[in-house]
Amino acid sequence: MSKISLAPDILGTGTFTIAAPNSNNDRTLSIPDNNGTIGFAGVPRSGAAKTGSYTLAASDVGQLIEVGSGGSITIPDATFATGDIVSIFNNTSGNITITCSISTAYISGVDADDASVSLLTRGLCSVLFISGTVCVITGSVTT
Repeated sequence: MSKISLAPDILGTGTFTIAAPNSNNDRTLSIPDNNGTIGFAGVPRSGAAKTGSYTLAASDVGQLIEVGSGGSITIPDATFATGDIVSIFNNTSGNITITCSISTAYISGVDADDASVSLLTRGLCSVLFISGTVCVITGSVTT
């Protein structure tokens, strides 16, 4: 029995080459995933930097939300599902406000519901939804 090697495309195009030893019969295989291909993709940015008040939407799951000058973020209630994650980056020279309209919002490691948190200058945070009404915020945030 021959061994078959499986080599992923290092460019992240979702293609794999299947090669049998001592054979000129290599085959290329494309395997789709939820984003279209398997690869080494980074976290995609959800459109342009937000420069005004922006309310997170279900379409932001798995995305990076960048906040530019004058921007702020609102986490709505009953919009996300268990396990959804959204990342937020504050690309400004000052803190920005994240308004937590969701029923319960915790800062990771703190047992207190917060109605509002500050994302620090050039700070990054992730919002993990425990349910549609509970989230945990981890990263460069303070109350």
